[in-house]
Amino acid sequence: MNQHPVWPFVDEHSPRFHALSDAVWAVPETCYGEHASVALHIAELEHQGFRITRNVAGIPTAVSGEWGDEGPVIAFLGEYDALAGLSQEADMAEPKPLEAGANGHGCGHNMLGSAAMLAATAVRDWLAETDTKARVRYVGCPAEEGGSAKTFMVKEGVFDDVDIAITWHPAAFANVMRSSSLAAARLDFTFTGRASHAAASPHLGRSALDAVELMNVGVNYMREHMSDQARIHYAYIDAGGISPNVVQAAAKVRYVVREPRTRAMMALIERVKKVAEGAAMMSETEMDCQLVTVASERVMAESGVRVV
Repeated sequence: MNQHPVWPFVDEHSPRFHALSDAVWAVPETCYGEHASVALHIAELEHQGFRITRNVAGIPTAVSGEWGDEGPVIAFLGEYDALAGLSQEADMAEPKPLEAGANGHGCGHNMLGSAAMLAATAVRDWLAETDTKARVRYVGCPAEEGGSAKTFMVKEGVFDDVDIAITWHPAAFANVMRSSSLAAARLDFTFTGRASHAAASPHLGRSALDAVELMNVGVNYMREHMSDQARIHYAYIDAGGISPNVVQAAAKVRYVVREPRTRAMMALIERVKKVAEGAAMMSETEMDCQLVTVASERVMAESGVRVV
């Protein structure tokens, strides 16, 4: 099979983008805090001569770089956020954190953004050489892990004029991603009670931590009565402190609710909220629910084209 003429441009630019990937690996940052990482991407966009738009959709760590003035818009989506607690020495096949508990790139997003920008640069060069009319846009998307930045970017119209959006993700082997993904939402449930001394006056206290634990038990009893494809996960964001002799007056738990379709996910969220309300009633605490992020499902059309 003959090689597409874009590949020589990929080979020409690869060293710079390998270096960009390594540089992002060295400054792992999470969920809307990717200030050093986006600065590295902006510097490379400037070097490559793209027109740069900072603070895309009002997000300080989102960026766009564009080339061309007419024709269809070809967008390449990149990411550069890391994961909490995955600090790791490079080129090691076993856990060896550089700093215990620090951030690290366990999902390959240091490569994701770099290679997406390499693709945009190579396509730009091929378009220029062949005098093909099109606009190439690199879109740096932060907070894929836990922040759903693309949802807010879509809402602000960032992709309204895009004719095709292309992305990829590092994996152990090369393939075309044809799988669907579940709709997902993150919600914070904050319970507020009343502190008291757990030995001297326990009857005066109302435990927010008890409320969180009651909620988790209730949600776990729901699992038998959800669809087989539904998923619910939770993590303690605030367990009320480290003093067991004090009734915890505040506690917070974060939930992720997933379903194959957005409508079903929203219905399941309402059921989870009812459990939280019941936990608050049982513990005589106050409950507040905040929707943190939400993302629609990705489905596969019959043609194999991903549709959101």
